[in-house]
Amino acid sequence: MARTRRVRRLSMTSLIDVIFLLLLFFMLTSTFSKFAEVELTAGGSGQAAAPAGVPPLFLQVGEEMLALNGERLGIALLEASLRETVQAAEMQPLIVSLQGGVTAQRLTDVLVVLRTVQGLRVTVLGDA
Repeated sequence: MARTRRVRRLSMTSLIDVIFLLLLFFMLTSTFSKFAEVELTAGGSGQAAAPAGVPPLFLQVGEEMLALNGERLGIALLEASLRETVQAAEMQPLIVSLQGGVTAQRLTDVLVVLRTVQGLRVTVLGDA
């Protein structure tokens, strides 16, 4: 006597319950934190600028080094060095030049330090 096998349909209810429990688990175990924001402003149109009364500072950013006006320093000393250099009378222009291999994280770390110094107008040079 030949036995015929019955094909049972799978119940989707159990699968939906498992997906809901996984979703609930991941929602409850994840953390939602706000990361620091770095403001970047786009450059304006190419108009001639009035000559500045304060000469600009020049900051070179490399993978492992920083140089402010040609003097090498670490990121820990950057804020103190800028506070000594910045003149409080006017907004001090600071031109940031990125060398090859500088990561976005490295640039962000430098911009976070620059944000703490009052009186700076930062311009980041980059490839077009």
